Amino acid sequence: VLGYVASLATKLADTFASEIGKAYGKTTFLITNLKRVPRGTEGAISLEGTLASVVGGLSLSAYAYLGVGLISSLEGVGVATFAAFFATMCESLIGATLQEKEGFGWMTNEVVNFFNTLIGAAVAMSMGVLVLGM
Repeated sequence: VLGYVASLATKLADTFASEIGKAYGKTTFLITNLKRVPRGTEGAISLEGTLASVVGGLSLSAYAYLGVGLISSLEGVGVATFAAFFATMCESLIGATLQEKEGFGWMTNEVVNFFNTLIGAAVAMSMGVLVLGM
């Protein structure tokens, strides 16, 4: 269940990051080399978008704990939130290095989103076992 919650938290974190970052990001940097790039560039990150990703991941994780009881502890909320944030940063890295690159035509936005949620779920499940003893 922690992996399920983290996968949803990851998607919300990614959506918050990209939408807030595109709309309100004052300065955007490419995640691979931290050089300034225009808003909307694949793999670009901004302070505003990064903070928004944490808010998105935390919001869904907290709802899973407080609202519907899918997560049974605050530690689980922390794990799901961290997994969502980590996966969102990985998604930016994948976007910057592989998406829209020659030879990677199959790496569409949908495929990147699949890997994003997969990473979030896998990190949360691994941390659930290794850190929380689930």
